[in-house]
Amino acid sequence: MSIMPYNVRGLGNKETVRALKDVAFKFKPRIIFLSETKKKKRYLEKIRMKMTMSGSFYVDPVGIAGGLALWLSNEANISVLNFGKSFIDIKVSINGEEKWNNNSEKWCLIGDSNIAERPEEKLGGLPFDASSAKWYYDFTYASCLLKISSKGGTFTWSNQRREVEAILENWIKF
Repeated sequence: MSIMPYNVRGLGNKETVRALKDVAFKFKPRIIFLSETKKKKRYLEKIRMKMTMSGSFYVDPVGIAGGLALWLSNEANISVLNFGKSFIDIKVSINGEEKWNNNSEKWCLIGDSNIAERPEEKLGGLPFDASSAKWYYDFTYASCLLKISSKGGTFTWSNQRREVEAILENWIKF
């Protein structure tokens, strides 16, 4: 089972769409989860149709913020249990075999938490929020989630600005 989560920061950019297609072609995931699409279903369907994904579920953005897309290969079937502007809760089966759901046996959380664990993992912007970090850590610990380590630079997110306006963070990934 392969899933490709991708915070696309908007799919209005041709380079972003090309990068998405390249990664999907290389890894051939059965499920693609896109966050921060900033686009509505009609636009996203045009991109999905050009790829090998046969099914979809969308949460449209609010204004120009947010937006979620879930694309499926023909081997994956989902039942949407619940959704909101920042989440999609699904039950997944591959070739008729249940893989994940919201019960205590198998559970997978994929997303964009936007929370740094420690003050040294944040540079610029608003001050580090210790109460949010503790709440999220307690939640993930109680849920027995495993942290996925990252490779590369110190920070996993940037607001893509320079100097005084720059914000860099190393967000919790599970």
